[in-house]
Amino acid sequence: MARYTGPSCRLCRREGMKLFLKGTKCYTPKCPVDKRAFPPGQHGQLRVRLSDYGIQLREKQKVKRMYGVLERQFRRYFGIAQKSRGVTGQQLLTMLESRLDNVLYRAGFARSRAASRQLVRHRAIAVNGQVVDIPSYLVRGSDVVQVVPSRARAATQVKAALDQLKDRPVPPWLQVDAGQLKAVVQRSPQKDDIGLPIQEQLVVELYSK
Repeated sequence: MARYTGPSCRLCRREGMKLFLKGTKCYTPKCPVDKRAFPPGQHGQLRVRLSDYGIQLREKQKVKRMYGVLERQFRRYFGIAQKSRGVTGQQLLTMLESRLDNVLYRAGFARSRAASRQLVRHRAIAVNGQVVDIPSYLVRGSDVVQVVPSRARAATQVKAALDQLKDRPVPPWLQVDAGQLKAVVQRSPQKDDIGLPIQEQLVVELYSK
């Protein structure tokens, strides 16, 4: 499967904001977004006026890169959201937030979504007592996400992440038990729970052309 293997901080600089792709480094003065607040490349410091299409494209790229989703999968999410009841943009964000790798990241079990995907791929995470190795697995209300007890190395990594990220707030739709390395999904996540400026309507407008 294709995936981006370049510098994570380059993506944040391209979108002009922190996407929190690099774990704890994003919270330190070493973050390249703070040190070089302009797009990468030799023409990055030039002022460019974006068209309406360019603004919509940048918003779509920002959301894709934030959740680590490629174009084909992102378009599939949009198709499902478009057929669902409710506002398309909000349904899209709810699905992205409900991904298992994102739930682990939001709960503080991993420093980044890339690290949480690795935990899932290594079969170190169980949902409702069943091991799940698919990062895109969508959790639902009342689901219990927990580190597999037999995975001692993964448990050590999760404890270290919880200790480093203890000051980062947990979203209200999750209830975390750090002692048992367990998170309970209280309800479906909403846009207000994301905590980052996302204009999902621009994504809808882009795909609706």
